[in-house]
Amino acid sequence: MIDFDKMVDDHIAREHKPKQIGRYYPSEIGNCLRKLWYSYKYPQKIEPDLLKIFEAGNIIHGFVVEVLKSEKNKEVQLLQSEIPFKIEMEDYMISGRVDDLVIVSSNGKKMLIEVKSTKNLDAIGKPQHNHVMQLLFYMTALEIHEGLVLYVDKNNLKSKIFEVPFDQIKSAEIVDRFSFLHKHLKKDELPVDEAKKVSDMNWMCRYCEYKNKCDKNEK
Repeated sequence: MIDFDKMVDDHIAREHKPKQIGRYYPSEIGNCLRKLWYSYKYPQKIEPDLLKIFEAGNIIHGFVVEVLKSEKNKEVQLLQSEIPFKIEMEDYMISGRVDDLVIVSSNGKKMLIEVKSTKNLDAIGKPQHNHVMQLLFYMTALEIHEGLVLYVDKNNLKSKIFEVPFDQIKSAEIVDRFSFLHKHLKKDELPVDEAKKVSDMNWMCRYCEYKNKCDKNEK
């Protein structure tokens, strides 16, 4: 008998590499800063079930790219997907391939679309706080100030799309998050338990693998 579950696990398995302080990933910007701090100090292997969720998201992203590339689509032109990304700061860098972002042209305007998959589209009435932070960071770094967050339902491919207005002040604050994280890692200082303090981030605590440490303020 073929064990397809095992085949999937083997196919999506990733080599476990501890994170390196001084190299940060653009997709992390919207996460709780304390969780990010723990992920560098106490790296954990990603569980197979979570890898499957990531892979399902990649499949949705690939579908969106195919729709945007289709000759049947006359309104939007796909310019770029799977965008390589690198920003060198004074003593750290932000780099990585941005898989959930596409650059398109619509009505002569260049814009960014951040693609997110969901299993409950009806529950989404506005873009998630962390997704907005991600998109504002990309808008700043790539100097494209038109942005949308696109949610696609995994069950039926229905979608919702939200415009994210560019905000220079918020964008600068978001970029500063990397500097804040880097300084706390270098000094071995635990940052604020952000997800507990910000109402739009409270839900992150339920799924956080570092919750026990965080609740005790352990370093």
